[in-house]
Amino acid sequence: MTAYEIISKKRDGHPLSSEEIGFFINGYTLGKIPDYQMSALLMAIYLKGMDEEESRALMESYLHSGQTINLDHIPGIKVDKHSTGGVGDKVSIILAPIVAAAGVIVPMISGRGLGHSGGTLDKLESIPGFTVDYNIDEFKNKLEQTGVCLIGQTAELAPADKKIYALRDVTATIQSIPLIGASIMSKKIAEGIDALVLDVKTGVGAFMTEYDQAVRLAKSLIHIGENAGKKTIAYITDMNNPLGYTVGNWLEIEECIECLQGKGPDDLMEITHQLAGAMIYLGRKTGSVDSGIELSKNLVNDGKAWEKFLEIVKTQKGDTEILLNPEKYPRSEFQTEYISPQNGWIESINAFEVGTTAVHLGAGRLKSDDRIDYKAGIRFHKKAGQKVEKGTPIFTIYTDKKELVQDSVKRLAHVIIIEPDPVSPPKMILDYIA
Repeated sequence: MTAYEIISKKRDGHPLSSEEIGFFINGYTLGKIPDYQMSALLMAIYLKGMDEEESRALMESYLHSGQTINLDHIPGIKVDKHSTGGVGDKVSIILAPIVAAAGVIVPMISGRGLGHSGGTLDKLESIPGFTVDYNIDEFKNKLEQTGVCLIGQTAELAPADKKIYALRDVTATIQSIPLIGASIMSKKIAEGIDALVLDVKTGVGAFMTEYDQAVRLAKSLIHIGENAGKKTIAYITDMNNPLGYTVGNWLEIEECIECLQGKGPDDLMEITHQLAGAMIYLGRKTGSVDSGIELSKNLVNDGKAWEKFLEIVKTQKGDTEILLNPEKYPRSEFQTEYISPQNGWIESINAFEVGTTAVHLGAGRLKSDDRIDYKAGIRFHKKAGQKVEKGTPIFTIYTDKKELVQDSVKRLAHVIIIEPDPVSPPKMILDYIA
């Protein structure tokens, strides 16, 4: 069995055996198979796909490349949430303290930015001092302390996925159902959860741009989760427009602060409360998802979710003073507004173009070893479905890269569609799949 033979077999559209998949993933994890051969297999999988048995074997190879966590010593149902990625998607950072404040244990292993999509870990690390790298024992201790811990993949958990995740980001092999499924579910099963709520996004800013693709991905993830004994449900949500008003790491943390203080935008909070309500229900703290949603809203309104967030940040070594005084955070050297050229209503703002522009401004990575500028990004002053007046700002860009300012403004201006007549805000939650 050789890497060359396995690559050529999948290139020609033939199914791989579990032994072949295990051989390749184990070899790459141990450094015996180089990046260029892994990249070739990733592209072959992207182009030719995998059947159900191959997808299961791929996930299990990821899972068994490292350790798994047992959380049985911590009382209660352990529930996590995962988003397939979007632009302005900071839901996890708002949702985790809400659900933990409801008494549900939330072990949450998150990822970094992938392509045009921002990453939860990058956003959290924009908080000075916030630490996401913990070993398994530290992860368990923090879960016992606060009921929630937000970390990245440790060296022990699904190390195959950690290496492959970074490679997919720079080899144009992100939008593949078997690769997405293996990546998501290996981490989630490894972290010791009992139940999982999935936010599968669809639209121009999602990896699954077509609704039918998103449904297929949701069903694949549910199948993997249920076969592993984890209660798994999914919501299909819209990602044609950026979620919330901000795109960029610290800018999104500022918006999370507003959300947890009861001042969040409707689109972002609708999805947050729906997913939080489902998690609270699966954690058996309420008798229905609807009552979970009501509890989620109450925990924001009475300040308990905000208090829990401050506790999480303090426990994970972050600077809570900057959260209490966000105006003290450093700002980008260049801040440029785009002024509306006409009266009307915003019909749409292309989320993919927004995400890609934010990456170029410094908020994401063009290469796997790029450093992120946490200050960089885009703040919208108006959203899809809202009225704009000529001469008022629609968005502001933030960057230290002077040479990109004007081109970035022009690029975004071209993807904002303004109609003369009123338009409705987009529907955010499109379907429920279990």
